[in-house]
Amino acid sequence: MSEVDFLIEKFDLSPHPEGGYFKETYRSAEEIEETALPNDYKGSRNHSTCIYFLLTSDTFSAFHKISQDEIWHFYSGSPLKLYLISDNGAYSEYIIGNDFSNGQVAQFVVPGGYWFAAKTIKPNSYSFVGCTVAPGFDFADFVLPERQELIDKFPQHEDIITRLTRI
Repeated sequence: MSEVDFLIEKFDLSPHPEGGYFKETYRSAEEIEETALPNDYKGSRNHSTCIYFLLTSDTFSAFHKISQDEIWHFYSGSPLKLYLISDNGAYSEYIIGNDFSNGQVAQFVVPGGYWFAAKTIKPNSYSFVGCTVAPGFDFADFVLPERQELIDKFPQHEDIITRLTRI
């Protein structure tokens, strides 16, 4: 059994719509009422949620965004590159991994409202990470755009958008 197959089985991971595999591991029992949230939320949200997330080098996490901040935590495998585009078009990249002397970080916060994608760096490998979201994740806050929609919004980033979108 490969390490990827082992992780999928061990952690009961399922395919994620953005790419890769995931399993929700925590959803707080308490909720934040809609009236206490910013206007772009419809309905209440749990205080926080957490998932395991697995990417392999033969796929990627396609550009998407959520309303909430998302904290990425590195666990094992290849370092992972995060690609971010702010709403005003500022582009940045970050590597999460465990080679701290070369600038990798074990945790990184993707600000809410940013478009972001991720890719495993090493060929024939995988990246096993966790993602914590607060207020808690809800698919109502998840936007997975079509390629042309993002290119129209950010034409200066057409190359990276084309590489990290599917449709």
